[in-house]
Amino acid sequence: MSSAEGEPLVSAPALLSSGLLIQDSCHSAIRLTSFQDVRRGAISYDSSDQTALYIRMLARLGCGSTSASSDPERRVHRLLSFQRYLHSSRLLRGVPQQIPLHILDEDYTGQARCMLEKVGNWNFDIFLFDRLTNGNSLITLTFHLLNQYGLVELFQLDMVKLWRFLVMVQEDYHSDNPYHNAVHAADVTQAMYCYLREPMLAKSLTSKDILLGLLAAATHDLDHPGVNQPFLIKTDHYLATLYRNTSVLENHHWKSAVGLLRETGLFSHLPAEDRLNMERDLGSLILATDISRQNDYLSRFRLHLDQENLCMSTASHRHFVLQMALKCADICNPCRPWELSKQWSEKVTEEFFQQGDIEKKHKLEVSPLCDREMNTVGNIQIGFMTYVAEPLFAEWARFCDTRLSQTMLGHMGLNKASWGGLQQEPAPVSEEAEPSTACADKGDAATAPSDGSTATTAGGTSSKEIPQGSRES
Repeated sequence: MSSAEGEPLVSAPALLSSGLLIQDSCHSAIRLTSFQDVRRGAISYDSSDQTALYIRMLARLGCGSTSASSDPERRVHRLLSFQRYLHSSRLLRGVPQQIPLHILDEDYTGQARCMLEKVGNWNFDIFLFDRLTNGNSLITLTFHLLNQYGLVELFQLDMVKLWRFLVMVQEDYHSDNPYHNAVHAADVTQAMYCYLREPMLAKSLTSKDILLGLLAAATHDLDHPGVNQPFLIKTDHYLATLYRNTSVLENHHWKSAVGLLRETGLFSHLPAEDRLNMERDLGSLILATDISRQNDYLSRFRLHLDQENLCMSTASHRHFVLQMALKCADICNPCRPWELSKQWSEKVTEEFFQQGDIEKKHKLEVSPLCDREMNTVGNIQIGFMTYVAEPLFAEWARFCDTRLSQTMLGHMGLNKASWGGLQQEPAPVSEEAEPSTACADKGDAATAPSDGSTATTAGGTSSKEIPQGSRES
């Protein structure tokens, strides 16, 4: 396709599949067509906004230049999310050509460094760590873990490319999402690290397995819009069309991660076949967080345990265990100590309610768990634990019967009892305090599901049962 001016037009599906975007050095080469609301980055909630499927690609080579031949060089970039394009951080744009290693080491001083020394503790406070790292918890944590395992040296990863990749990953999480943001990704990565250290995994996983596990955890919700799959489907969002209403968000997270890997060239030094295998396996891990497939994975896991035929020396079995580990890490919030679990509940619930508010505003059917007037946090949280979290972590405890697995089950039991107690208590002080409490309860249930699993009791809302964004009509 081409415009009257002879400028190429490329469809969004083609753009996403190719992973390439031609733009000039002054960022004037991108023109958006009929985006009703670019506040939310790549996500547009206008169901009639079919033109959002197209992005004008101007092959201009200089600021203000209209001739493609005026400059011999073209800069080729991939546009992962409009959020990063519109709100690019100075940290990313200012990455120098070379980063001295001692500068990276300075990130691990003071209290943050002390916390990293205990990064394998289950009561690790990711909220505190995020504050201590000045909002860079995902970058700092992931870099530390990759380096601690010796993966940087083993896979000969270029330090500048790795740092740029991690910065871009953190940046492409939407910071205005109450729950699905970079702090959640950091929390899941920390939980994944705890699972990787479990004896059943530690003695069997290869370095490649560990690398994939950490990268999948860090990118598993990349560019999450803050709303769930049913919302995208019923508003005719282009991502739902692109992925044919199947694992829409998970496919987007995976493709977004692959786009960043290719843009930064993190694995460009590896043989082509190895790179493609890494991308494929990364996708397999991320797609496993789709809550709609929860029962399939759980049934398969239970069957393996019943037949005692999991062989960790087999690559496919190790990969399956990694999938289960990521699923657990994604919805482990109910298994954290109460102080941490409650905070996640409040955050995820707020995302639920924000989606419900948007649906009400545009006269759409309000999704389960998203109506702040019809739901209570406690009921949602208890339902999520009962029907989603407990069955999963009970099987994980069969597989890894360790102190950690028992600790997680113990925390979940106490947290469930706490929510039950709050449900029975009469409203304290005033009714105004009630909404925030309700948000917290619902948040936790919503929280875990939003990662990759949703409470089936809520009527089948998908794991990304979360809101945030606006649908302009």
